[in-house]
Amino acid sequence: MRDLKRSNAKVPAYLLLASMQVEVFTPMKWVLRIRAGKRVREQIPFISDLLFVHDTAEALNPIVSKTPTLQYRYRKGGAYCEPVTVPDRDMQRFIHAIGTTESPRFYLPEEITPSMYGRRIRIVGGPLDGYEGSLITTRGSRVKRLLVELPRLLAVGVEVSPEYVQVVG
Repeated sequence: MRDLKRSNAKVPAYLLLASMQVEVFTPMKWVLRIRAGKRVREQIPFISDLLFVHDTAEALNPIVSKTPTLQYRYRKGGAYCEPVTVPDRDMQRFIHAIGTTESPRFYLPEEITPSMYGRRIRIVGGPLDGYEGSLITTRGSRVKRLLVELPRLLAVGVEVSPEYVQVVG
């Protein structure tokens, strides 16, 4: 879904939906801001208008019709008014991967270049046991990151310990 409220709104859509007992997820990042002359570390949405909502259209339609700044995100090139959907398994995998690291690194699809993809790996043991994907390499970083993707939407690089990494053919 899309939240069209300003980034400094007191009650952004993800908080509004959570208060209505709707299961909602928005990828967050840490930033430093100045509040009352002091530097404060805050979590803000990585993409200010991006929400992942887990509910049926029948349950969401009344909320969307009452909230003018909340909209469905439609699939580009799909059928008329076809909302973007993410399979439950992929979304749970993505959320779990983000929860295993202190500093997830988010990437938009256009930010990932072929040169960033490293070896294909499988994680054996630890919190990401069974995950498969590519190691992502970024200049100047010695940290190993596994790339977990939601195709055509968003990707996250999560830190992995070298002892859990198994190279796949």
